[in-house]
Amino acid sequence: MPIFEISKNKLLPVEQRNFSLEKELQTLIEGNLDTVFNCRFIASEFSTGAQHAGRIDSLALSEEDNPVIIEYKKVESSELINQSLFYLYWIQDHKGDFEIAVQKTLGNGVKVDWSDVRVICIAPNYKKYDLHAVQVMGANIELWKYRLFKNNSLYLEEVLHNTKTTSTISQSSNKNPVMVEAGKKAAQVRATATYTLDEHFQGKTQDIKELMHSIREFVTGLDSAIEEIPKKYYIAYKASQNIVCMEAKRKNIKLFVKIKPSEVVEPPKSFRDVSKIGHFGTGEVEFTISTPEEFEETKKYIELSYNKFGG
Repeated sequence: MPIFEISKNKLLPVEQRNFSLEKELQTLIEGNLDTVFNCRFIASEFSTGAQHAGRIDSLALSEEDNPVIIEYKKVESSELINQSLFYLYWIQDHKGDFEIAVQKTLGNGVKVDWSDVRVICIAPNYKKYDLHAVQVMGANIELWKYRLFKNNSLYLEEVLHNTKTTSTISQSSNKNPVMVEAGKKAAQVRATATYTLDEHFQGKTQDIKELMHSIREFVTGLDSAIEEIPKKYYIAYKASQNIVCMEAKRKNIKLFVKIKPSEVVEPPKSFRDVSKIGHFGTGEVEFTISTPEEFEETKKYIELSYNKFGG
């Protein structure tokens, strides 16, 4: 579907174009990592050393302090996914190198969370064989498609996000052994980083469980693309970045919403500004709720977060 420009009540299709150089795409994304993926930039063209002889296009740190690898192609290419798997395998064996880079860029106070590694591939398109290959891999790989238009607009769409914890890659003789090993390594990484919804429901009263279900149904109902991702201490609801995080306690639920405290007009009693307070989950606004009525008061703020970050 093309993008249309509205001019005097007429729809005019906007012509597509592409970047002259792949580096232009990389520079644009790196300069806007916080806006697009809510990540902090760590390094560009990060060398994997003489032995591996590679360069990771972009390294970043996610909003949850997980390592992020980003690779780009300005043309459709299966090489993009192969490279990303290789670098995922490499970074798991070179955690110290990444942590040193993080400290140099963000300071010694930042601690890397290795429970997950996020891999983002950005290209204009993907072959159906590549989409299938990623689906059977065990890696946390996101495939993003971009479109550049002559009116200087950039469109980004996530076409696949694989979070499987098992790998079906076999070590047959016609497989690239490096890619097979990378796939196995990725599966192991995901397996050790998996938390379940059941763990968050355990030990909660029936009222809190019912309230948790109401929250889940409301948030995931905003958009079919919203993912529900159980973490160690909370459940994240995410599009391109987290919209709201739910931390269930025995007697109440804390909702961390990604909006500014100043955007909470006539704040309810459940509201707290946590922009300068350490907490689990991501977001500068906290709502502590224990009843359906209190949840009703927070819905408009969750919708506001979705409208801002749910694209």
